[in-house]
Amino acid sequence: MSPPDDASPRELLRWLRTTEDEPIAIVREILTTAMWAVGIGLLLFAVSGVWPPMVAVESGSMEPQMERGDLVFVLEEDRLAGDGSHEDTGVVTHRAGMESGYSEFNEPGDVIIFKPNGDSRETPIIHRAMFWVDEGENWYDEANPDYVGSANDCEQLANCPAPHAGFITKGDNNGGYDQVGFGAHTGPVKPSWVVGKAKLKIPWLGHVRLQFAVATPPELLDTDPAPEPRPAMNTSANPIAVST
Repeated sequence: MSPPDDASPRELLRWLRTTEDEPIAIVREILTTAMWAVGIGLLLFAVSGVWPPMVAVESGSMEPQMERGDLVFVLEEDRLAGDGSHEDTGVVTHRAGMESGYSEFNEPGDVIIFKPNGDSRETPIIHRAMFWVDEGENWYDEANPDYVGSANDCEQLANCPAPHAGFITKGDNNGGYDQVGFGAHTGPVKPSWVVGKAKLKIPWLGHVRLQFAVATPPELLDTDPAPEPRPAMNTSANPIAVST
């Protein structure tokens, strides 16, 4: 049933809202759903301060804390800073978290999302901030020896002395720091490279985003850019980030 030819704009609008005419009803439902999606997205952005506010995990180097296909809510790094956060970064390292009792995803310290080497063209990485190093620091002596591969001193360790200040990072399920080995995928993570902090996960919902992704967009996270495999490490690793 069509609206009267002489319908006023108000009557026409009322007809569009209430008609059961199938084509109009379908379009109305699509527009309503889209408006709700935009509204929810804007609300999440207002809360998180990051866009996109939710991201999908591509691989398994943060298992069992995060699984491939989990959808993760991201918060701007300086919001809700925990006890022991490093200076004005808003990020609590694993080391500081052990001292203060602060933890995220069942382990001390914050899980951060960052651009490897600050490159926006690379798939962002979601790993735990382990400890902070200053520019020129010999951080081999303060590293966990289980996570430095076969290196016996700073000279045998990539990014040591530290080429610049930043966070040393690691996937919970990886056998080494991201910055070790001469195939290391990233240097110490500068605060400017940090996109945000992971705060909440929704299991499996990220599979929808991964399933329909034709190519890997920046918001899809690869959690397995681990260094080249070495016998001293507990897990196999890839020299570069890969989509899985």
